[in-house]
Amino acid sequence: MFRVWTTMALQMMNSSSHPLHLCHLKKSTLIINRLYILFHSIALILLFSFRISSILTLFHSKNQPFIPHLLIFISELTLSFIWILSQSFLWRPVTRTVFPERLPGDDQLPPIDVFICTADPRAEPPLGVMNTVISAMALNYPAEKLSVYLSDDGGCPVTLEAMREALKFAKMWVPFCNKYGVKTICPEAYFTGREVDDEVMVDSLEFGAEQRRIKEEYESFALKVTKISESGSCISNKDHSPVVEVMVDEGTNDERKMPLLVYVSREKRPSHPHHFKAGALNALLRVSSLLSNSPYILGLDCDMYCNDKNSARQAMCFHLDPNISPSLAFVQFPQTFHNISKHDIYESTLRCLFTTLWSGMDGIKGPCLSGTCYYLKREALYELPLIQEDINLKELKQCFGSSNEFIRSLYKKYNAKLDNEKDLFDESLQETKHLASCEYEYGTKWGNEVGFRYFSVTEDFITSITIHCKHWFSVYYMPSRPSFMGSCTMNLNDLLIQGTRWTAGLMEVGLSRFCPLIYGPSRMPILQSFCYAWMALCHIGFISLWILATIPPLSLLNDITVYPKVTNPFFLVFLYVFVLSNLQHMREIHSTGASLLTWKHEQRVWMMKAITSYLYGSTHAVMEKLGVKEANFLPTNKVINEDEVKLHQMGIYNFQTSSMFLVPLCSLVTLNLLGFVVGIIRTVFHKECIDEILVQTFLAFYVALMGYPVLEGMMLRKDKGRITPTVSCYSLIFTVFILSFGKLLVTY
Repeated sequence: MFRVWTTMALQMMNSSSHPLHLCHLKKSTLIINRLYILFHSIALILLFSFRISSILTLFHSKNQPFIPHLLIFISELTLSFIWILSQSFLWRPVTRTVFPERLPGDDQLPPIDVFICTADPRAEPPLGVMNTVISAMALNYPAEKLSVYLSDDGGCPVTLEAMREALKFAKMWVPFCNKYGVKTICPEAYFTGREVDDEVMVDSLEFGAEQRRIKEEYESFALKVTKISESGSCISNKDHSPVVEVMVDEGTNDERKMPLLVYVSREKRPSHPHHFKAGALNALLRVSSLLSNSPYILGLDCDMYCNDKNSARQAMCFHLDPNISPSLAFVQFPQTFHNISKHDIYESTLRCLFTTLWSGMDGIKGPCLSGTCYYLKREALYELPLIQEDINLKELKQCFGSSNEFIRSLYKKYNAKLDNEKDLFDESLQETKHLASCEYEYGTKWGNEVGFRYFSVTEDFITSITIHCKHWFSVYYMPSRPSFMGSCTMNLNDLLIQGTRWTAGLMEVGLSRFCPLIYGPSRMPILQSFCYAWMALCHIGFISLWILATIPPLSLLNDITVYPKVTNPFFLVFLYVFVLSNLQHMREIHSTGASLLTWKHEQRVWMMKAITSYLYGSTHAVMEKLGVKEANFLPTNKVINEDEVKLHQMGIYNFQTSSMFLVPLCSLVTLNLLGFVVGIIRTVFHKECIDEILVQTFLAFYVALMGYPVLEGMMLRKDKGRITPTVSCYSLIFTVFILSFGKLLVTY
């Protein structure tokens, strides 16, 4: 079934010389990047030569403590290792252009299944989820070739009821969008004016009246869903039977033809592992194979609504290109967010990831699967060598499970659905419930060699590695109009919890047999292995930051020098490395159109995450590998809090989070502030020592400067988002502990 659409694309494109897309190499950026890599590498070699010679000298002379110098060297080695891996992203950056107008007619376009996942109705409000569902139904794609599946992993009856209401509203919304060429196809975004929309209106009076009517209908729909959500039954259920409900449009008017809508809540039992989001996606993969079996899948998070109705056609410009289609696994779109403040103090845009790193990976063999906003070829999730006509049924069942209907779907074409014949689905519904049951995967290769992988809570990362290691490749497309938009984190608590979860999942892969530096080189290009290795291992940067935030100020307080004097020629090497790396960061930010304030915010967020999220996530991954702790997954909270929104819009940090995060942050910032003050006092009263302590004093100042919001939250602020006096007291106690223990360490 899967090869049919590629064959059609080949036949169609053989008669045309006009490409569906173009790839552009960013030559000027490439030259700058490679020159930067060359000069920075030379500087690092000189830096290491200085460190090694200094440590050897100290080891023999013993005129200064040895441990501080060794720890600083470890910190520099760790940062350099991470830097070397990260340069693979800069080696060959590309951009892409598509030509959707050159696609074949609607009758020749391949079908698409849309997978939307939600897990907790309290953290992910049903109204927002339904807006995502409705926006997917309004994509500019043939309705008979579009199927929308919602996975409700919370098993909440409220979500099912809200989905029924969503279908009723969609029957009015989708024809309205089609008739007037509405670009913002998410109703909430359209009526709140998040996006400027230039409608193509046949009759302005007619359009105005129709718009008012649709707005009234949406307000009524939103009120119903909100009331449903406020009921006592709006809770997650972790012990329930599978539920599959197919919702088919009963209308006969072609203009009102609707995509297939399916609600799926897989069976969950406390005694059975459910494998988080990957388990939900695999259940959707099996259920959809019996109902629509489309060769392509659009994966979306429940809060990531469709913002550009043409994204499916843009993706098909790659999937239907005969030159790349046979080996193309997925097209990744960037994640963008509608609630970004002008300050973006939490680095919520993920600028580096979606404007620099993914463009760089695209120039090698394609970006990593990013969990949402991708158009994926279904075939890429199956173990290809097993799907052969001469393979016996027993072997297929050992791989894919006991369902004969599912095995049959591997060879069948798209299951075309007929309006007004809902009974056609009844025969398959019972089988879909079997496919969504807990026990179906037992004894099979689901999650190991088939479907989305279960090895880590970051299922997108490990699945992407296995796909690329099978010699598939991917492409990254970043259109001028954001194709998908979601809601970003608006407080420090969500940012650090999310960072801890991502770190734990990625480090779990990095510490396993799937470590890209071990598993990748023989299966994918070495630069792509380095890209994946950076994502899996960059979180060990917490080692460097903890050392750099403690050893230099402690050494300064104890009159120990760990950096070269200003008069030493190697001082210029350290200065060069620091300045050049920051200038490269600023150039990269400027090239993406962001302001230089972004540099400050990204540096600050990296420091906050490294001190807390990277440390705790890495520790969690190690403990999980040792069998001490089990994996867990907490969905990011999507509930809007007005106080949080206000602070976020003002560019003020909200420190209402766990003391587990705040105490280390406050303690290290306080320690560096103390080190900076002592350094200034020493230079004032002993000017001759400035030559020795300048670097350490500057580092203490730099850390304190980046941590200024923390100091402000401890000492100056009085609002609800401040750091409480209790946390400040704990931090001071921890700072005293660091000073006491650190003195023993640095004077050894």
